[in-house]
Amino acid sequence: MATQETDGALAALLEPATTALLTVECQRGVVGDNSALPELADEVRASGALERIARLAAAAHAAGAQVLHAVAERRPDGRGASRNARLFRAAGRLPVQQLAGSDAVRVADPIPVAAQDLVVRRLHGLSPLAGTDVDALLRNLGVRTLVVAGVSVNVAIPNAVFDAVNLGYTAVVPADAVAGVPPDYARAVIRHTLALVSTVTAADDVIRCWARPEGGSGSVQPEGAVPHRDVTGRE
Repeated sequence: MATQETDGALAALLEPATTALLTVECQRGVVGDNSALPELADEVRASGALERIARLAAAAHAAGAQVLHAVAERRPDGRGASRNARLFRAAGRLPVQQLAGSDAVRVADPIPVAAQDLVVRRLHGLSPLAGTDVDALLRNLGVRTLVVAGVSVNVAIPNAVFDAVNLGYTAVVPADAVAGVPPDYARAVIRHTLALVSTVTAADDVIRCWARPEGGSGSVQPEGAVPHRDVTGRE
């Protein structure tokens, strides 16, 4: 896939020390085998997007780029959850609920989670950034570029990209590492909306940049699916 930047410019944009990968709602209850949204789960798997997200996370670990996993969940009593849109009310009736502490809100396989990863959980809203700790964490880490991957292109991915740009970050979207339904609609959103405000590229282009000898110190190595830092204090 042709990128919107030259290889050199993309590599500079993706300097591991100032870049973070944000996986969006890549949780078992959304993209896993027992998904609340089977059509979306089927698409993210059939398209290869989930496998590419896993490869992006592994490459980020190897290069020393920070990885954050944005998870959407709700309390069993629903306290604090948003109710001001049809989407929220429909989610409350789904057979699989994204309940805090449940298997549904764990990062889905095969995405590797390393000890240095940060998991940011939200109880309300549509965006992984608005009203969460993501912005403060990124600023504390010195991040300037945010690579956004995950689901869905229908709602959360555009929200993440818009919020990142509004907050002053440069957003990079690997088009083959995001998914939405129907697929034709997702492709149209990427082409006609996300491409206007972000650098749209391919997962392999990002991975190739992170694999360059000059990219990162290589001191942070992937550690597989081990207990990870959760900004809520849970493992």
